[in-house]
Amino acid sequence: MPGAQRNLVSESGDFSTHLREQVRAAIDAAAPLAIRGGASKRFLGRALQASELDTRPHRGIVHYDPTELVLTARSGTPLAEVEMALIEHGQMLAFEPPHFGAEATFGGMVAAGVSGPRRPWTGSVRDFVLGCRLIDGEARHMRFGGEVMKNVAGYDVARLMAGSFGCLGLLTEISMKVLPVAPCRRTLRLDIDAGEALRLLAQWANRPLPITGACHDGRALYVRLEGGSGSVEASAARIGGTAAEDAFWLALREQQLPFFGGSSPLWRISLPPATPRIDLPGEVLIDWGGAQRWLRSGADAATIRRMAGEAGGHATLWRGDHAEPFHPLTAPAWTLHRRLKAQLDPARVFNPGRMYADL
Repeated sequence: MPGAQRNLVSESGDFSTHLREQVRAAIDAAAPLAIRGGASKRFLGRALQASELDTRPHRGIVHYDPTELVLTARSGTPLAEVEMALIEHGQMLAFEPPHFGAEATFGGMVAAGVSGPRRPWTGSVRDFVLGCRLIDGEARHMRFGGEVMKNVAGYDVARLMAGSFGCLGLLTEISMKVLPVAPCRRTLRLDIDAGEALRLLAQWANRPLPITGACHDGRALYVRLEGGSGSVEASAARIGGTAAEDAFWLALREQQLPFFGGSSPLWRISLPPATPRIDLPGEVLIDWGGAQRWLRSGADAATIRRMAGEAGGHATLWRGDHAEPFHPLTAPAWTLHRRLKAQLDPARVFNPGRMYADL
C-alpha cells in the first residue's frame, strides 16, 4: 500500500556469514580477493589477479520507508530491482546511476561511485549514502552510519565507501536517501556549437532555472528541466529551442549515444563547471553543464592529463589500455589513501591494485 514500509528478505537468506568466512580464509592464506557484483563496471580501473568473491547471492531489499525517503538493500541486490521498488512509489535514486548492463548491483553502484546526468544539480552517490554494513580486512562485520541524515560522529566511513572500488572493504548492506520524481519534465534541444553552449550554461547557472541535465553532444545542446509544471514551462519559454525526447538522457547515462561507439580510447575529464572550451585532441562530448567532458582520443595519456591539470581538473581513462587509468594522486592524497588502506584492509586482500598499483 502506498506510503507503507516494506521489509523484504531474499529467499537465499542472510549470506553475510558465508562472505565473512570467505574473507577470513583469504586473510589466513594471504590470498587477495576480487569482489564482484554484476561485473557491469569491471572495465573501470586496473585488471585484478585474484580469487573472485561473488556478492550476488547476498541480495534483497531489507527495509524501505517511502514516507521517510530511505531504502536499505543488500549489496548483491540487482539495481533494477531497487529502482522498480522506488518507481512504485514515485521515487528515485536522484543521482541517476548508470547500469552499463542488466546485471548491475546495488553494491557495485556504490563501490564504483558513478553518477549520471543529474549529478551536478542533485548530488553524487556519496551524498545520498546514509549508512552501510561492511566486512573489513580483519573479517569483522561492522556497521557505520544509519538511516537518518544526522547520524555522523567523526569521519563518515559509510560515504567513504562510495567510489572506493572495493579497495577498503566488502560492502554487505547500504542505506540510502531517495527522492520523489518531479511531477513535470521537459527536454529541449538548441542547435548551437559547444562554445556557445558553455557560455549559456555559465549564464544560466546564476538563474533559478530547474535544470537537471545539460549536455552538448557535438552537434546540439540538450537541456532537461524538472519540477513543478509552472516553473518548467516558464523556464522552457525562457531557454527556447525545440522539444526533444527524454530518451536522450537514458542513452547518455548508459553511454549508448553514437559518440561512445568506436575503438578510440574514451577519457573522462572532470573540470570546474565554468571552464571554457579546451582544445582537447579528439572528439568531445560535454556533460554535467560543462563539469564533465568525455573525450575520444588516441593522444598519449601524459598530454591529456597535462591539459586537464592545467585547466584545474583531472583525467580518467574510462575505456582503453593504460597501466594507470586513474589520474595520479598528489603526495598528500597518496599518503591519505595508503593510511586508509592500512587501517581498513591491513592484510591487503580487497581488490588490491584495482585503483592504483601500490594500493
